[in-house]
Amino acid sequence: MSALTGFLFATLIAYGGGWYAGYWSGNFSLLLFVLTLVTMAYWLAEKFYFFPRRQLAAHTLVETDAKRRESLAAQGIARVDGDVEGARRALLRQPWWLDWTAGLFPVILVVFLLRSFLFEPFKIPSGSMVPTLLVGDLILVNKFHYGVRLPVINKKIIANHDVARGDVMVFRYPEDPSMDFIKRVVGLPGDVVTYRGQHLFVNGQEAAVRPLDDFYDEDSHHMRSHFMEKLGDIEHEILVNPQATPVFHPDRRDGPFPFQENCQYTLEEVTCKVPAGHYFMMGDNRDNSRDSRYWGFVPDENIVGKAFYVWMNFGNLKRIGSFH
Repeated sequence: MSALTGFLFATLIAYGGGWYAGYWSGNFSLLLFVLTLVTMAYWLAEKFYFFPRRQLAAHTLVETDAKRRESLAAQGIARVDGDVEGARRALLRQPWWLDWTAGLFPVILVVFLLRSFLFEPFKIPSGSMVPTLLVGDLILVNKFHYGVRLPVINKKIIANHDVARGDVMVFRYPEDPSMDFIKRVVGLPGDVVTYRGQHLFVNGQEAAVRPLDDFYDEDSHHMRSHFMEKLGDIEHEILVNPQATPVFHPDRRDGPFPFQENCQYTLEEVTCKVPAGHYFMMGDNRDNSRDSRYWGFVPDENIVGKAFYVWMNFGNLKRIGSFH
């Protein structure tokens, strides 16, 4: 068993190292699920096989020693050498390969359950959601807000809240489902979304905006026009770049995206009707976000959860708190 355990650890290290070095894409949910199953198997084997065997061996040792001492005492020998208690503890001690597998099972199980059904941490990797979320923000994602989903396969088994226009959502990136993305929901199933002249229209109505003081964009080192936009009942900040001249066209890397026929593109405008069971996503940094305007809709089965709280930013502790 020690050789098998060593092989499993070597495989885990090789997989993690290759993932970190970029040789292949990893799936942390699947990895955590496999680790939970493997450590559970070791935990069950320890509880019902290995530990009872060690207990029996320790009990046999104590009984044998007691009989030996009784026999020697009958012969008038009162002093008998031998550290039986030390030997008993050594027999009961877990070997390293059980300590690092069965011993970790409760911790891995708690992490798996928390991450799969309650809350998942997420790090903001880009500036597409500035000013709502900054690069380096560590956020929490509510995994049950939109319903309970089975881990790994992400199938919804219990419904909860409906997705609302204006929610900040984490989802599996349609071009590469092994990656998680974060954007804002601007279009629900059946909505007609138009982005024209740096203005957002939903079902023919322009989203209400009011100007704010200019915002310094640390990514580009430029001041950006800063507005408060309202989608549904949610007000949130957005950035636009008046000097930008966006050209809209579908550029999904794996070819035409599903339901691309629902979208009409011109050089300066995109209009899409959101199909059933899908959502139209955009970043709050409107001229620095590659989103549904380019790669299409997010299907319901790709939803990870609703982002709601910055729990840490090591460069700016004032960032900690909830957000819209």
